[in-house]
Amino acid sequence: MSSEGPQAPRPGAEGLSEPLRSRWSPSVYDDQHTLSRAEIDLLLAAAQWAPSAGNSQPWVFFVCERGSANHARLVARLSRGNSGWVPRASVVFVTAAQVRTGDEDDAPAYSDYALYDVGQAAAHLTLQARTMGLHAHQFAGFDHEGLASDLELPATHVLLTGVAVGMQGDPSTVDERTAARDHKARVRRGLDEIARAGAWQESWRPIRIGTPDEGQT
Repeated sequence: MSSEGPQAPRPGAEGLSEPLRSRWSPSVYDDQHTLSRAEIDLLLAAAQWAPSAGNSQPWVFFVCERGSANHARLVARLSRGNSGWVPRASVVFVTAAQVRTGDEDDAPAYSDYALYDVGQAAAHLTLQARTMGLHAHQFAGFDHEGLASDLELPATHVLLTGVAVGMQGDPSTVDERTAARDHKARVRRGLDEIARAGAWQESWRPIRIGTPDEGQT
């Protein structure tokens, strides 16, 4: 059997390059670890250089360093399920997208692809985190309207998600439920479920080359 833990993406992903292969979303963070301003800037630079439609760059990242005013605002608005683990991360980035050109409800859209582009920027940030030996866990469980008010978000923007970044911590320092989350096997739908070779009813037929466990002892 393979010696890789449950976080290893398998089967069929053994050929992925780093940091794609080792990226996963832990829930146990080291609550003593901190990031320097230069490290935070580097994470933001990864998001800054993500592609966007027409170079519209519709993203804004609220930086919530542990111990900061923004962090306190976020923690107060977290859902019950996220309130136990998110505050332990070194920094949390709260993403926002510019969706309108003006404050009016009927103002023209800023970009038809704003949400897609912010997702790409967040993905770039998470991969940069992994190259720095860090882990990122994205989440959406918080009071969006309340936090938007706390952050004085203009009507041209909407809050989307949080991205918790930090070092993996000791599971013995958290409750059993949180610790157990980091031991769940990662699974994904098959390529034949997520890809089409033609029209909707024609599924992609991936080449089956076995699983990484076959032939190993």
